[in-house]
Amino acid sequence: MTQQKIGRTLAESTPFWPPRVSPPNGAPNILVILFDDVGFSDFGCYGSPIRTPTIDRLAAEGLRYTSFHTTAMCSTTRAALLTGRNHHSVGMGCLANFDSGYPGYRGKIAKEAGTLPEILRAQGYGTYMVGKWHATPLTEAGHGGPFDGWPLGRGFDRFYGFMDAETDQFAPELVRDNTPVEAPAGYAEGYHLTEDLVDQSIRYLADHMADAPDKPWLLWLAPGACHAPHQAPQDIIRSYDEVFAEGWDVEREKRLARQKSMGIVPDSTDLPPANMGVKAWSEFEPPEQELFTRLQSAFAAMLDHADQHIARLVGFLEEAGVRDDTLILVMSDNGASQEGGPLGMINAMGPYNLKPEPMAEKLARIDDIGGPDTHSNFPLGWAQASNTPLRRYKQNTHGGGIRDPLVMSWPNGIKARGELRHQFAHATDLTPTLLEVLGLDLPKSIAGVEQMPLEGESFAASLNQSSAPPRSRPQYFEMFGHRGLWKDGWKAVAFHPPGRPFDDDVWELYNLDEDFAETKDLAASHPEKLAELQADWWALAEASKVLPLDDRFGPRFAENAARYHGPRKRFTFYRGMGHLPTECAPDVRSRSYRIEADVTVAEGDQGVLLSHGDATCGYSLYLRDGHLCHTLNVGGALTTVVSDRPVAPGRHLLGVRCAQGDGRTYSLTIDGEAAGSVHTFHGFATMISFSGLDIGLDRGSPVADYAAPFAFTGKLRKVTVVMDEDQNLDDEAVGATEMARQ
Repeated sequence: MTQQKIGRTLAESTPFWPPRVSPPNGAPNILVILFDDVGFSDFGCYGSPIRTPTIDRLAAEGLRYTSFHTTAMCSTTRAALLTGRNHHSVGMGCLANFDSGYPGYRGKIAKEAGTLPEILRAQGYGTYMVGKWHATPLTEAGHGGPFDGWPLGRGFDRFYGFMDAETDQFAPELVRDNTPVEAPAGYAEGYHLTEDLVDQSIRYLADHMADAPDKPWLLWLAPGACHAPHQAPQDIIRSYDEVFAEGWDVEREKRLARQKSMGIVPDSTDLPPANMGVKAWSEFEPPEQELFTRLQSAFAAMLDHADQHIARLVGFLEEAGVRDDTLILVMSDNGASQEGGPLGMINAMGPYNLKPEPMAEKLARIDDIGGPDTHSNFPLGWAQASNTPLRRYKQNTHGGGIRDPLVMSWPNGIKARGELRHQFAHATDLTPTLLEVLGLDLPKSIAGVEQMPLEGESFAASLNQSSAPPRSRPQYFEMFGHRGLWKDGWKAVAFHPPGRPFDDDVWELYNLDEDFAETKDLAASHPEKLAELQADWWALAEASKVLPLDDRFGPRFAENAARYHGPRKRFTFYRGMGHLPTECAPDVRSRSYRIEADVTVAEGDQGVLLSHGDATCGYSLYLRDGHLCHTLNVGGALTTVVSDRPVAPGRHLLGVRCAQGDGRTYSLTIDGEAAGSVHTFHGFATMISFSGLDIGLDRGSPVADYAAPFAFTGKLRKVTVVMDEDQNLDDEAVGATEMARQ
């Protein structure tokens, strides 16, 4: 090969261009569509009456897996899918929300665990991520980063989406690449996040194909659907009321019948008894049934709406002539959510902060469900139906938490049309499978960091062989002390109530090849097999950094917040500052504090000085009609204090003081002088909001009874927040709240 030579003149020199990276011959485009909190039976092609014609069509043009398993939670499944390793092994043992101080629980994917986009980008792929990330510590999701755990820091060329576990679908917390951005429209203009995410997906691919049509791409699309808040267009929501009017018991039976007729489950499959806390539908009064039906309709509409927009994306691929060369995978990150509790919620932010949501209040708001001022989630009975025929839910290591749908379609690479695959597969197996399909090996190092081995096992053989051999490696499960292990068709599993000694957990044993729904516990009749699997679990747990077992909810979150903020009690925000995520904002829960804004106002100036939260929960300090105002919003209940005198034109320090004691007193100040107060027993007992903090405006969903963004029209120099030392959080209540929104 000719070598570069540099002489004194061009005539004496020889140029050289390094060869371009060429992707493997025949490398397909890859589209991963990762749903959130969608249960095993929720796609139409898995037994649901929810309209998912696009997903059903992809299944008819490819494969459905009936034994695909995840990790029971969102951050953890994402880490396993992206890296091909167990989530504890890569440092994501639990959620990205905290770092427990142990190697398996850092809340951040280790550099030794290279991601699929990092690998593929080095092989000539364009890599794009749209939607939910939730795979880096949320305390690192602020303006100062660090950004090495953000999508662009882990191999994606472009990113448009949100960093947290959830976001409002009508007023989302958006990031483009590494920068917070505002949503392009609002609820009044017909905006919904799912539509926006698909628009951005199409844009990224259109740009890619215009610039590099011969270069393959990876698009990772992770919509907010169907994580709470369940929000969707009202016409779609109402269209499902009749579909689900018979209740969750009848729906569960219908889904099982459909699954049997489709071959999804064996004809011998029985429904397990109702999960703990799920009452029979007939035990509720008709108004309650109507409410629960509407809550389920909002969930169904969110999935239906997402399918409609996925149809646009698939249609674009067809129009561009690349559909046949695109491997599409559609899946969910865990089973349906139990966070709605036995009676569901219309605005979960109230109960999170000890403000009850009585049935009468819910019934009065039934027509608000799924709208912009709601944070709704369905009752346990509907989550149980979503997971038909499996036991328990997300967070648990029984089937309802970890057995999920997986649809694969690749017209030029998968010959099957509408076939089923019953081989066990796990989230860790995705990256090894794709690498085998592409003929690639795991690189020894990425960015100079030596790589740990893959722990998943490719199931590529099953793409075109229904009789491909099953997985040879056992697979462990662990989440919040719930444990499980699959091996050669057998499964040992233990449900762990928080606080109970781990040695007191009751282990169950199932032969999944004969008992799909885990209804026949064989622990007593096969003690040797159970002991074998338990021993295997402990060995894998030690090897994969699962230990030490930790079932604490509250202390993990509380310790993380305290460690992040440390001794800092003073925050200064300057005009022009962008949106600050909740985890990085001042922690004013259950404590006294004061806020003060340095402003200059002229006659008629008004607007928000500081706001944190949205229409479902938060607080705001603002100027309106010449008066200083402060609104506390707890679960939609507004407590507002208005200054007892107008603010004169000129430069002022405008503030509010929160003093906690027997309730909370909010006192306004103008240049340090008292200007009115209000006393309330409402407050932020466990959380403020999943929406972040703004200076000089209130983005998206308004905290108070003004029209967002209600930007301040005067001159705002800075806002200072100073917190007292009297914070008194109930760790267990904080934990329960945080778990309910993950």
